[in-house]
Amino acid sequence: MTSMTGRTVLVTGGTGGIGRATALGLARMGADVAITGRDAVRAQDAAAEIRSTTGATVDVFIADLSTQSEVRRLAAEALEQLPRIDVLINNVGGYWNTRHVTADGLEQTLAVNHLAPFLLTNLLLTRLEQGGHARVVTVSSHAHAQGRIDFDDLQSARSYAGARAYNQSKLANVLFSYELARRRRPSLVAANALHPGVVSTAFGAEDPARTQQLLVPFLRPFMKSAAQGAATSIHVASAPALEGVTGRYFTNSQPKRSAQRSYDEATAARLWRISADLVGLVPGSRR
Repeated sequence: MTSMTGRTVLVTGGTGGIGRATALGLARMGADVAITGRDAVRAQDAAAEIRSTTGATVDVFIADLSTQSEVRRLAAEALEQLPRIDVLINNVGGYWNTRHVTADGLEQTLAVNHLAPFLLTNLLLTRLEQGGHARVVTVSSHAHAQGRIDFDDLQSARSYAGARAYNQSKLANVLFSYELARRRRPSLVAANALHPGVVSTAFGAEDPARTQQLLVPFLRPFMKSAAQGAATSIHVASAPALEGVTGRYFTNSQPKRSAQRSYDEATAARLWRISADLVGLVPGSRR
């Protein structure tokens, strides 16, 4: 097993499902882990399990990543409490069948799945770069292949469909990863995206689609477990052979070519600029 001793890993959405399994798996490899979650009780329960199972150091941060002020507070607390961050795993994500608007007035799927990891990563980049050979791992989905970046209606204000908003956000994850890879030296930060597989978790349970309610109970026996779904995140975060490998997409712990649209550099650069404006990121800085 690859040793992660001396490495610090921050996993967003680490209180359940794939995120919890990812944090546990990396802690078993010797990493110090930090997890984020919205619910303090669930977060402490997850941390207690990881500590008791592995003996690892576990830091807990409570934040609702749908809100930009919470993302900024999380980043500030992480920078204060974690002397180093070697790996950031942007795991948190969601699916909503109906359109919701966040406290910032943003469509929730875009805000949680794309803008939150975009902002958090940028706010933590300096700390990530300090140690060298850091990794940013963003959990996307094969659904990105059905995605389109609709710059004319990015927040689905004129027309909303849960699947369309989700697919767009997952394509945004891949575009963001590739653009980050182009902007940073791989010797400092490597940025990659991945598909975890179809995993049996509570994903989308807050506001499920009708088809999801009907089909998931029948499909659940054929889905991956949370631990199986976490395997690719763990691999991309830790494999020695991937040091300096950046701008790639992985599935089943293997590199795979992502959808053709994800390689459109003009779209990626435009999405980066718009995203920076939506989160109030000052050009040329990480504030």
